[in-house]
Amino acid sequence: VETQDSKDYEKNLAQFGDADYDVIVTVDFALGEATAAAGAKYPDIKFIGIDQFQVPGAEVSNVVGLNFPEDQSGFLAGALAAMMTETGKIGAVLGTDAVPPVWRFGEGYRAGAEYIDPDVEVTTVYHNDVGFDKTFTDPEWGKTTAISMIDKGVDIVFGAGGKTGNGALQGAAEKGVLAIGVDTDQYATLPECQEVMLTSAMKLITPGTFDLAKMAKEGNFPAGGNYMGLAGLAPYHDCAAIVPDEVDAKVQELDAAFQGGTLETGVPPAKPE
Repeated sequence: VETQDSKDYEKNLAQFGDADYDVIVTVDFALGEATAAAGAKYPDIKFIGIDQFQVPGAEVSNVVGLNFPEDQSGFLAGALAAMMTETGKIGAVLGTDAVPPVWRFGEGYRAGAEYIDPDVEVTTVYHNDVGFDKTFTDPEWGKTTAISMIDKGVDIVFGAGGKTGNGALQGAAEKGVLAIGVDTDQYATLPECQEVMLTSAMKLITPGTFDLAKMAKEGNFPAGGNYMGLAGLAPYHDCAAIVPDEVDAKVQELDAAFQGGTLETGVPPAKPE
């Protein structure tokens, strides 16, 4: 069920809850409150809330939030961009930094770039000048902002923020500079950007959801709280030929360090107040 209006969250969840489904997956932080309420209403059903952080002390025992280390995939994207830029200037166009995953993507990108090259110029713009209902649905602003960066020398653009970020990627394609997508492999979802899509900073949603569904089936579903999935970069696709072997090797090295717990991004979970 694809919800068109937040007023329909409860009704749409009830479609599956009243039918006694074993597992219900809800997607996006905006559904967090409705998912917790449904969990309390249907205690025998397991709920997986993607991008929904369960506040310690307020967990619902049959609801698990599937979250991701967005700062890590952002870091990898920034490191790659710093190694690939020819102008020494890279940019990021994002939704509001009031949403922790967006903050982690953006600041992870900056941290990764500066880890590779402390002198790289990173321009990061969050769309904080509009209401929450528009920050992720403003492709015109995203495109205009990206083009403004490019006109000032930025030659790689990271777009992270729903349709707003997509607009930034489309601006990069229009100007012929490299682009980095977000969340999923956007090479598959933005065909107009394929020629310039260097990679995407991904949340590995499919394996994370599969793991939790498998746990539910096997009877060892976590007792509420949060489950941390994995993050990484998408393939280079059409841009593979321009990525030097040594650059790819460095990205793989950094990724392995994250997986092994020997590298940290230094990015806080949310924007400091």
